[in-house]
Amino acid sequence: MKIFKDFTFEAAHKLPLVPQNHKCFNLHGHSFKVRVTLEGPINEMGWVMDFGEMKKIIHPSIEMLDHKYLNDIQGLENPTSENIAK
Repeated sequence: MKIFKDFTFEAAHKLPLVPQNHKCFNLHGHSFKVRVTLEGPINEMGWVMDFGEMKKIIHPSIEMLDHKYLNDIQGLENPTSENIAK
């Protein structure tokens, strides 16, 4: 069984590795959407995981990113969507 839950956060960034004339070189913001998907057997409660538990697990990551300048976060000096997802 697969389940998913969507999360959102707001953040600003710029992409320092694109050419200076690229619009993403400039500081800008986004409303990011994160979809967390879990796959596993249905447990004795009748679900793969309690969505409340999933939220507790994901919350620290969302809090680290929400309303932040992503380039200042260690490991996100080049905060492409792909690098944020990693």
